[in-house]
Amino acid sequence: MTSQRLTLGGRAPAVADGAWIASSAVLAGDVRIRERASVFYNAVLRADLDEIRIGEATNVQDGAIVHSDPGHPAHVGSRVSIGHGAVLHGCIIEDECLIGMNSTVLNGAVIGRGSLVAAGALVPEGMRIPPGSLVAGVPGKVRRQLTDAEQADIRDNAVRYEVLATEHSHATAS
Repeated sequence: MTSQRLTLGGRAPAVADGAWIASSAVLAGDVRIRERASVFYNAVLRADLDEIRIGEATNVQDGAIVHSDPGHPAHVGSRVSIGHGAVLHGCIIEDECLIGMNSTVLNGAVIGRGSLVAAGALVPEGMRIPPGSLVAGVPGKVRRQLTDAEQADIRDNAVRYEVLATEHSHATAS
């Protein structure tokens, strides 16, 4: 069983070799997914209004939604973990970030490299988060800088999800 891949406005999703997309995931429109990335069950990446780019070894976890708006593409860097149920809307997530479960990042927001958006946080439109920050709350605020150990944990999480994606790929292929 393959994921739903919909061509919209003449633009079809493109998935690099070595990426894994769950059978219940939906990719619509101008979506580009790089090598070793993974999109888990019931995630939706809808690029009908502007582009979506998912970086190398990034994981989009179960039930997450990535959408774009005109003039607000959604760009996600490499080795990023997008938690279960998170919503990314027309924003930029730089490399090696963790976007917590059920958090929301809105149009024009930029999450700096190596940052963590806490579970349930709401990052407002246009907010710029400095690299290495912990963001929490509604509305989201920078609470502090992450330690080196916390940033290493974020990188390790992305590696764990690469392994999980391989296991799920093999399990669903049989």
